[in-house]
Amino acid sequence: MNRAYFPVILAVSFAAALVLSPSLSAASKGSSAEEITRLVQAFYDQTRVFEAEFEQTQYTRIYDRTEQARGKVVFKKPGKMRFDYAGKNAQVFVSDGKELKIYQPPEEGEERGQLIIRRLEEEQLPEVFAFLTGTGNLLEDFTVRLLDPERRDFPAGYMLELLPKRPTPHFERLVFYVTVADVGGKRAGIIRRVLILDSAGNRNRFDFKKPRFDGDVSDRTFRYSPPRRTDIVRP
Repeated sequence: MNRAYFPVILAVSFAAALVLSPSLSAASKGSSAEEITRLVQAFYDQTRVFEAEFEQTQYTRIYDRTEQARGKVVFKKPGKMRFDYAGKNAQVFVSDGKELKIYQPPEEGEERGQLIIRRLEEEQLPEVFAFLTGTGNLLEDFTVRLLDPERRDFPAGYMLELLPKRPTPHFERLVFYVTVADVGGKRAGIIRRVLILDSAGNRNRFDFKKPRFDGDVSDRTFRYSPPRRTDIVRP
């Protein structure tokens, strides 16, 4: 089977299952890229679990093709993440912090799906979302700057560009769309969208909806066994 898949591809707990609304945005024009990055890092440093619905838009330049998908995602420290795709896509990306499993259901006319098992360093999204799983630090790993400082393109918040300090084959740069909210009397940087760009001109975008923080998520969520009639593939 030769098939493409979406590259998954993101302090004290403020409140169990805290839900933030875009209406909480309270950004100030004078903030620097470093300040916004610190607000993002500090907030997610203090967050043990992050859950959200996501919408993914992926553009592949060589085929001039745009694909869209949606589903639910959960990150849990240390190192765990899971993407469950909705609808006919029905793919699952799950990491227990040691390896990444990618389940692809049977395509039309096929009887067997496949489960691809890969090392984390071989995939894009474990690296992109390392700050969410407690395995990365934005200011240590990236050079940052604000795009559109006047905030015309994203008036609700900030567009933060991140360039990796160490070369990576997985992406050329990232753009975080960040709103700044007051949470428990403190300013917090909340990521609403992540845009991943590579040197070939491909774009992979995740929009996060209905974010929830520090809910009760069992470690069993990140142990995945595929359905019967699934081929196991270790590239």
